Amino acid sequence: MVTSGKNIRILLMEDELDLGETLKEMLEDEGYVVRWVKDGIVAAEATYDGKFDLYIFDINVPELNGLELLASLRNAEDKTPAIFISALLDLESMKKAFKIGAEDYIKKPFFPEELLLRIEAKFNTLNESINYKKLHYDPKSKELRKGEEMIFLSKKQQELFHIFITQLNKTLEPSIIMEYTSITSLPSLRVAINKLKLMTGLEIRSIHGIGYRLEES
Repeated sequence: MVTSGKNIRILLMEDELDLGETLKEMLEDEGYVVRWVKDGIVAAEATYDGKFDLYIFDINVPELNGLELLASLRNAEDKTPAIFISALLDLESMKKAFKIGAEDYIKKPFFPEELLLRIEAKFNTLNESINYKKLHYDPKSKELRKGEEMIFLSKKQQELFHIFITQLNKTLEPSIIMEYTSITSLPSLRVAINKLKLMTGLEIRSIHGIGYRLEES
């Protein structure tokens, strides 16, 4: 079983009610502790009241926008990792976000699962080893064993394995998989998945018209 967000505290600032509720529920289902606020003033107060491990900020919110808030936090030497989620697509907004200290920038609209992948990729929240059938995987070192035997994967195979094993029981769209691997086409993805299944015994299912899913055995 995968345990992703254990003991990770997230401050989510999002004024779109449907999106905010969706992200909060998704993150909490993954084990993250989430405080959801809808404007920059309340978010700033929340940072004074408690410590967080990650900020997820929309930019265009009432009172104090996300860029201004993060700039003020960085000026106060708050180095908490931050991800922006924003409908602003202009290069200047993105450049400013990274200049003031953001770790990532996700353009709206996006799949909620993409945010999970970004969190895990950027902040290495998957610290516990993962067991699947006879496989034993360490997400930090990327070491994979079958019993006492070490399994060595190519770069593409390792990227694929990491995504599937850390997203157990979730259906992943091909575009999401390719964004986080060095695989660049659907035919190559299909071949790589078939090879990975043969090498590791992963029970990866093809969900017609949607994507791929690794199910817990």
